[in-house]
Amino acid sequence: MLPNVTIVPKRLLDMRNRTAIAGVGYTPFTKDSGVSTLTLACRAVLAALEDAGLTPDDVDGLATHRVGDSAAPTLVAPALGLTDLSWHLDQFGGGSVSHAVVGQAALAVAAGVADTVVCYRAINARSEFRMGGTGRGVPVSPEVQYQAPYGFVAPPQQYAMYARAHMLRYGTREEHFGRLAVTQRANAVKNPRALMRTPITLDDYLAGRWIAEPFRLLDCCLETDGACAVVVTTAERARSLRRPPVLISAAAWGGGTSHLSGPAADPTVTAAAALAPRLYAQAGLGPAEIDVAELYDCFTYSVIVQLEDYGFCAKGEGGPYVASGATALDGPLPVNTHGGFLSEGYVHGLNHIAEAVSQLRGDAGDRQVRGAEVALSTAQPGYILPATSALILRRA
Repeated sequence: MLPNVTIVPKRLLDMRNRTAIAGVGYTPFTKDSGVSTLTLACRAVLAALEDAGLTPDDVDGLATHRVGDSAAPTLVAPALGLTDLSWHLDQFGGGSVSHAVVGQAALAVAAGVADTVVCYRAINARSEFRMGGTGRGVPVSPEVQYQAPYGFVAPPQQYAMYARAHMLRYGTREEHFGRLAVTQRANAVKNPRALMRTPITLDDYLAGRWIAEPFRLLDCCLETDGACAVVVTTAERARSLRRPPVLISAAAWGGGTSHLSGPAADPTVTAAAALAPRLYAQAGLGPAEIDVAELYDCFTYSVIVQLEDYGFCAKGEGGPYVASGATALDGPLPVNTHGGFLSEGYVHGLNHIAEAVSQLRGDAGDRQVRGAEVALSTAQPGYILPATSALILRRA
């Protein structure tokens, strides 16, 4: 006989504004760091703690995500002299889970499992284990075995097919992709951290060599050596620390339907379309109230499709929305204000979160969005791995 069980409807712990990001830290972004991934991780963690006015003695949680090159929390902790973590996370997954890591850290803090968690990502993705490179042991997805015989294995090749589907269905043009690349480079010119700070024109974009049609060189993110970290703690504690806190108003993650072998029928709709309503509901707001957006830009197309799936424009209108200037620093929705992965550097998602924090703290310098109060930061929208994640952050 089955026991008498009460079924409780699925509900997330209400975390709205209960936790905050209290510090951010970076290493330089380069093409050859000259040090190990572990060293990069430790340097970014220490920089984030210094930014918050904390020390390693204050840390009782570490979190990261990984595909390929990584530094596990169980290695970073002893390197920093941490002997008794109460919580840690080593999340398998690429850019899709980059924001879930911070969301889960916030969940741990809100639940009282940990007091101060540092989330970090460290990679030597240019000088060592290159994203999408050859020589991998276990592929990211078992579907790769069916793609490899056709030479269809690297992320640019995979994303190119989704971009082409969008072009065929909605009339999206190469010039739309190019306008995005030009706009983000203009933001990077104002960012001292950015790897690429030389302005570009649409003609420069169109003159770029093909990588995987319809993608040219400037459609693709930078392979980067570097690390980034953020400190997550309670909102109450964050208010007593060195820098203005940035509240975590919403954190959502999920997915499960693969475009490559699952039942998803429309390749122009990503997992972000399903996640967005949950995310906005948690924060108690909608896309009209977002002041700045840091959208995962592994390729130009990923920004265009997310503009649609997060509700900033109608499906199929992402390209014209970018071409209108709407995503520029002085537009109604500034996007990737640091230059994004296309021009600042690719640290697998976390530098988007750190930039959102800078914008809301008001310390982004020449690229500061005036009056920014609420920011959206997103992960890879769920194409290569059928998952995604995102955060909504708010100025305290």
